[in-house]
Parts: sequence; structure tokens; C-alpha cells
Amino acid sequence: MSLTIKENQALAPLTTLGVGGPARYFVEANEEYQLLEALESADANEWPLFVLGGGSNLLVSDEGFPGLVVKVSLKGIRFDEAARGGVAASAGEEWDAFVERCVERDLAGVECLSGIPGTVGGTPIQNVGAYGQDVGQIISSVRVLDRVSNTVRQMKRTECGFSYRSSIFNTDDARRYIILGVAFSLEPGGCACIRYGDLQKRFGSEGASPTIAEVRSAVLEIRASKGMLIRPGDPDCRSAGSFFKNPLVIEEKARQIEELERRSGFLAPGQALPGFAAPDGNVKLPAAWLIERAGFSRGYTRGRVGLSTKHTLAIVNHGGATASEVLDLMREIQSGVAAAFGVDLQPEPVFVGF
Repeated sequence: MSLTIKENQALAPLTTLGVGGPARYFVEANEEYQLLEALESADANEWPLFVLGGGSNLLVSDEGFPGLVVKVSLKGIRFDEAARGGVAASAGEEWDAFVERCVERDLAGVECLSGIPGTVGGTPIQNVGAYGQDVGQIISSVRVLDRVSNTVRQMKRTECGFSYRSSIFNTDDARRYIILGVAFSLEPGGCACIRYGDLQKRFGSEGASPTIAEVRSAVLEIRASKGMLIRPGDPDCRSAGSFFKNPLVIEEKARQIEELERRSGFLAPGQALPGFAAPDGNVKLPAAWLIERAGFSRGYTRGRVGLSTKHTLAIVNHGGATASEVLDLMREIQSGVAAAFGVDLQPEPVFVGF
């Protein structure tokens, strides 16, 4: 066997939140055959298995992970000149570097997803999205290792079950598939997406037509202003990104919240509740707005954890925090929002070792 399996590998340094205990066993797979060997070892020894990507959307327990953690570091990007707009990337490629290369080639469809930390392989799992785009719209297929049949197969987009921050990779078949690579269908010379308010404010009227490079630059600036861009030395960046999903509520519930806020004087006459239309007649409410209105301001602190000073969606590790402290703050915020609005906030990160 060509693998080097380490023992008691610290996981906290491999995550953007910087929290959690060690992996009992750990291996980094730079080639697909190494990944296969790692899986054989896990099966032979009956070790629990966790596949690690960029570590940007994880909360690792204080006890760590009792089995084998495999860090997937498969590399490679291929632009298909025959199929205009076709591009495939290996799972271990850094996501934002991939977006940058696509924008440089004037391929539209990923510009609003700039600055999101993590790897290409992690994006289909939660159907990563921001500012009016999500990967489920542009993925053409996902190359996976099927652990049931022990074969490699190409899954079409329609097989992936994409919905809001969800796919079969984190729901029905969360343990079955290991993502090896992703193929995308982008639009050469396409129009930039400026659907969201932050971008419309930046570029003026809806009739504006910025380039995708200009939109990428704007998205990076906006994310930085909200502490959602990983920058060394910025204490607000020691987080798992957005910790809560934007909740979906029925229209009647949204109207009740709007009326409550209007009676409280927080919405002026004619001012609408912030939110976005969602499928099946639902309304997607901004979790950050709900959190702030429930009394949790930016910079709110509880011991060694707190909310970002730039954005209430991010739970930040102020240094030396434990996973238990993160969970305590999460539950406090969930309870506050539920008490104020009757809305249940769901966490976005993957919980490992709990």
C-alpha cells in the first residue's frame, strides 16, 4: 500500500472555523487510486469514514472523529473546446480559483459565486449558492464513486436532487457517494447576473450591463465587507461561513411577521418585509435579518464565540473556542428567533463526530 495513514491528526487547523478534536486516522488522497486504497482500509478495519474537502462548512466535535478522515485533494481543470462553455474540475480544486479561471475566459454562470471558500467537490453537496446563482443551475454532471457498487459513474444533474442548499449528497444518499469531480455548463460571453439587491445597488438600474469580471469584483468586495471572505488576520473570518440557512415559510406566515413588525414600528407604512419568492408559494426570509431583529446584534459575544462584527449569519471563533461553545450560541440564537417570530432556523454546516 502506498498510503501513509496518520494517527490522531488535528482537524481544527484544516477547517475555517478552527474548532474540534482530532481524527483517529487520517490520510490525504492526491490521486483516485489513493482514495480507493483509503476506502479499502476503512472497510477492512471497520472504521467510520468521513471525506474532507476544504473544511469551510464544518463543525467538528470536541471529541474529534473516531474513524478515518480522507482529505480529497484531487486536482485538474479541463475546458472543453468542443462543447463551448463546458468545463470539468476535480473535487480538490479550490472553488474560488476555479471561478476566477472561468471568469477570465468570459464564461458566465459562476461570477456571483466568487469568494466562497472550499473546494469544487463540496459545492454540489449543499447546492452552494449566493447572489442569485447556485451550482445546481450550472452543473451538467457529477463524477462520483458509488460505495454501494464500488464503481465510478457520471451522474446527470437531474439525478442529483438539487434544491435549496440540498442534494442527494447530503440527504437521501449522504454516505453513498464520494464526489471525484464536477462538470459545468457555462455561457461563453453571457450576461452577468445582477439579480440581488446588493448588486443592483452597486451597478445602478436593472438595465445596467456590467461584465462578469466587474460582477466578480463587486461580489468579492461585498463578501469582504460582510466578513464572508477568508482573509488572513481578519478575526471575522474564523468562521464556517453562513451558519444558518435562510428559512422558507408559507406566505401567510410571512404576512404575520410583516404585520408584527409594522405594529412594533420597525416597518414603516408601505415598507415590505425583506424576503424573496420561493417555489411552491413559499417565501425565503433572510436569516440575518431575523437574527438581528431577535436581539442578536453584530459582534454579539458569548465567551470565546460570537457573531461576526460584519454579519450576523457567521458564528466566529474568537480564539480557543470549543464545539460545545459554538453549539450553545447556535441554540441561543435559534431559541431567540423561534420566540420572536415562530421560525425555526436550521444550521448550514456539516456536523462531524457528533
